[in-house]
Amino acid sequence: MSEERGRRPGNPQTKDEILEAAIAAFTTQGYAKTTIRGVARAAAVDPALVMHFYGNKDGLFDAAMRGGGMPVNLLLDVIQGDPATLGERLSSRYLSLWEHPLIGRRMSVVMQAATSSPAAADMLREFMTEVVLKPVTEQIQADHPETRALLAASQMIGLAMIRYILRIEPLASLPMEQVAAAVAPNLQRYLTGTLTLDELPR
Repeated sequence: MSEERGRRPGNPQTKDEILEAAIAAFTTQGYAKTTIRGVARAAAVDPALVMHFYGNKDGLFDAAMRGGGMPVNLLLDVIQGDPATLGERLSSRYLSLWEHPLIGRRMSVVMQAATSSPAAADMLREFMTEVVLKPVTEQIQADHPETRALLAASQMIGLAMIRYILRIEPLASLPMEQVAAAVAPNLQRYLTGTLTLDELPR
C-alpha cells in the first residue's frame, strides 16, 4: 500500500511519536472515543502504520498505559525505606499523583476504560500483576505478601474510584492531606500489620 502524501514512513522515532499521540488521545478523549485514524492523523502517519506497530486499538491502549498512562516508577519509588512508615508514604504519593492535572487524568482514563471494556480490564489486570503488585510483594517482609499487596491495592483503587472517578461527597472535596492521613493506617496494617483473616493462603 502506498503511503499518503505527507505521511512519514515507519522508524523508531515515528513509533514513539505514534505512542505520544495515543497517550494524548486517550487522555483527552477517553478510551471509547479514541480511534486508530485519529491517532494516525495526530501523528501524521498512515493508519496502517499504527496497526503495523501496535496491532489494533487495544494494543495501542496497552502500549499507552505502559508507556506513560500509569506512572509506576513515581509510585513504586516510595516502597523503599522504613517499613513502619510505608502506608504513609504510599498514600501520600498515590493521592498526589491523582491530584496532578495530567497524571491524574491519565490514570482516570485507564481506570474508566477497565470498567467499560473487557479487553482493557484484562490489560490492566496483567499490568497490575506484573508491573505494580510484584515489586510491592517483593518488598513486604511479612507473611502472605501477595494477599497483603492485593488488599492494599483494593483500598487504593476503591479510594480513587470514589474520590476521583465518581466524585462522591464529602470524600471528593476533603483536602488531600486529610485523606492520606486517614487511609495510611489501613494501608500500613495491610502491608505490615497483623491480618485478622483466618487461614489465609500463603
